[in-house]
Amino acid sequence: MSLSQLMLGPNVVLCNAASQTYPSCNTFTHALSFFNKIEGSQATARQTAELLRSVISQQRVPYTNQAGALIDAVKAIGEQLIAANPVELAVGNIVRRVLHIIREEDLSLTTAAIGGLNLSAVSDDENDDDRDGDSTLSAAAVAAAARSTLRPPSLQTLLEDTPVSAAVPQTSSSGAADKSSRSRKLKHDVIEAVNELIQDIVTCHEQIAEQAVEHIHQNEVILTLGSSRTVLEFLFAAKEKKRSFRVFVAEGAPRYQGHLLAKELVARGLQTTLITDSAVFAMISRVNMVIVGAHAVMANGGVIAPVGMNLVALAAQKHAVPFVVLAGSHKLCPLYPHNPEVLLNELRSPSELLDFGEFSDCMDFGSGSGSPLLHVVNPAFDYVPPKLVSLFITDAGGHNPSYMYRLIADYYSADDLVVQRRATAGN
Repeated sequence: MSLSQLMLGPNVVLCNAASQTYPSCNTFTHALSFFNKIEGSQATARQTAELLRSVISQQRVPYTNQAGALIDAVKAIGEQLIAANPVELAVGNIVRRVLHIIREEDLSLTTAAIGGLNLSAVSDDENDDDRDGDSTLSAAAVAAAARSTLRPPSLQTLLEDTPVSAAVPQTSSSGAADKSSRSRKLKHDVIEAVNELIQDIVTCHEQIAEQAVEHIHQNEVILTLGSSRTVLEFLFAAKEKKRSFRVFVAEGAPRYQGHLLAKELVARGLQTTLITDSAVFAMISRVNMVIVGAHAVMANGGVIAPVGMNLVALAAQKHAVPFVVLAGSHKLCPLYPHNPEVLLNELRSPSELLDFGEFSDCMDFGSGSGSPLLHVVNPAFDYVPPKLVSLFITDAGGHNPSYMYRLIADYYSADDLVVQRRATAGN
């Protein structure tokens, strides 16, 4: 059963007053526990997008402020998903991407509606000044209402007890039918756009791998660290294009994910050399290019990557070796490392570093100090600053670190950087 089926099963409860979709406690708790077990940014991003697509499809949209209702529903679920797995930044990225899609599709429909009003006004009798004036006024009123569709009511509106929908004039007796048709059109367009987003997530490895032949040349030596499916497909695509090269794989202690990547590379016929992480600086002088994956790419061009990656980046800079990062668009995060919403790291179990039976004598508390003599710290990620990155290769092409903020700006809206539901009057 998929995450979307878990989240939107028979136990879903609809709250008509707020026009939002909320799963019951048991279903949502089960879904979140399942959500935390998903490994990998791509799988997490895909499941998040599929879940939000289900939320949108089952959301009851009012006659007025349809986009606002969808945004509130997505934020209600997205806020809890982000809190359930704050380290996986791909969750928040997809939530913000879907919010951006809703805003863009709503703006597109509003623009089309205004264009239709203007077209009908031009086709009227040019001598009928009153009708032309009314049409122009109606178009202006719709445009003004569209700009305030996603904003909360103004203080004057609240004091006068005037509904926001009053700003949009009804041009015919079929206004209610037009609004109902528009709400269905909005949901349809949003769902279609989310489907395209899911397809981009599914095919991101292939789209990145298509660019491999442009960057890997004959008889080069490539260094990577840990295990990344994106890197695996990228290197294999270069081999398929008859490129002959060797790969150095740093093992990625303490989880030793590099062992898995080395086995995969050998199974696909690539010349592979497995090295320890501490040998990176000794081997980097033989390397032509470093190609690595990423956990997330921040708005400033910095990279959150598996632990040990900063050591590799520093070694590459010292020996003037290009440091190339492969990342799908779902890993592009609109936040900066200093934002409080960003959890840069997590501490994994000390059991990955040592055997507690072997070190049990070191776990005794110090005499009179009240604290153990041995502390074990096992961080999962490193932060690589943008100055150490030579090039980003995404499913949208290759980009310099200084260009990443512009690329990210195309995917997100500034209003959605903090995923938080709008406070209601009762709160």
